[in-house]
Amino acid sequence: MDKFIIKGGNPLKGTIPISGSKNAALPLMAASLLGNSTSTIKNIPRLKDIYTFNNVIRVVGAHVDFKEDENTLTIDPTYVNHLEAPYDLVRKMRASFYMLGALVGKHGYAKVSLPGGCAWGPRPVDLHLKGMEAMGIDISLEKGYVIAKAEDKVDGGSFTLEPSSVGATVNLILAAVLKAKKFTINNAAKEPDVVQLCNFLVNMGADIDGIGTKTITIKAVDQLRGVEVSNDPDRIELGTFMIAGAMFPGSELTLTGCNPEHLGSFPDKLRKTGTSVDIEGTTIKIKAPETLKPVSIKTEVYPGFPTDLQAQWATMMTQAEGDSKVTDTVYFDRFSYVPELVRLGADMDVEKNTVKISGKTPLTGASVMSTDLRASVSLVLAAMVAENSSEVLRIYHLDRGYESLEDKLTIVGADISRVDEE
Repeated sequence: MDKFIIKGGNPLKGTIPISGSKNAALPLMAASLLGNSTSTIKNIPRLKDIYTFNNVIRVVGAHVDFKEDENTLTIDPTYVNHLEAPYDLVRKMRASFYMLGALVGKHGYAKVSLPGGCAWGPRPVDLHLKGMEAMGIDISLEKGYVIAKAEDKVDGGSFTLEPSSVGATVNLILAAVLKAKKFTINNAAKEPDVVQLCNFLVNMGADIDGIGTKTITIKAVDQLRGVEVSNDPDRIELGTFMIAGAMFPGSELTLTGCNPEHLGSFPDKLRKTGTSVDIEGTTIKIKAPETLKPVSIKTEVYPGFPTDLQAQWATMMTQAEGDSKVTDTVYFDRFSYVPELVRLGADMDVEKNTVKISGKTPLTGASVMSTDLRASVSLVLAAMVAENSSEVLRIYHLDRGYESLEDKLTIVGADISRVDEE
């Protein structure tokens, strides 16, 4: 198991290219199974979650070829014949649950493990299942597996997502485009990942109305064809590097291959800290202020402040001159990073779904442990501004969502080494 050893105190200067988005790529990979010929997806990041989902897709019989040096993925769904996604693969990544919509939508049957083997009830996948039932798909539960059946086209109808959910929106779209005569999703997610999926499916031949709005209406078509597409850049990686460039006085970063429109309200929030944010086309230039101003944020569904950037923002606020709050209205338990930052010297206190931060506090190197993807990268950011050396353990979380993180940060001046924990 690997860990990072990070020596802090270096301002960041230089250029970082932004990788393709994992969260946007996974729905496209599932959608490729709906076609009757090969699809090619460019700008695919080399990440653990991508490799895992490649294996899930191979298990059902599809041919998958990932040209890593070109970041290009081709998926041939012609040979899909095993309509089951097993627990040992689905448990590794919740997005594998997209196989439910893709398989029942194309083949009329799917047997997919519940993520984590969770029982039926008020859980995150409950929206997916209730939505498919509203569509007319028969849903049953058998020993930790969801079985979905719809041999013929179903009438459809409508379903309201409460709360709005990217995952459920994606799964219902995948199920409906070939199967539902007319199906409307109310309070649909509007994230760029959902928009890209819809545009990809329309290029394949799907009939989808209301793309990018809260009301998406789908009318089934008889078949979809394989197409070629370029995946969106990763807006969360982009936001993370923008925060990295703002945290340490003297830092100046140029970020290339961006889609600034996908950042929603984030750039304006960052400017309020005193950070210079200059956007020119697909390039964003960040210049850290001499004194970082405290700015409180509250996460919201897109285009509001992303929940996937709240840990990084809270870390940055430890270096701001004054008090701030970070409130997560999307996930109420996403503060596992706080005790680890406190070990480094942060002054933070969690109350329910809000962390209160008192700054500026000098951070000092220590050994800290990653607990999830975004918490992990927040510890890396903290270690880069801390005095002396820090160890960040369990960095396999980072490998799920950040392509070549230490390489990109080392090029712009960070001192990060990947070593075996043993």
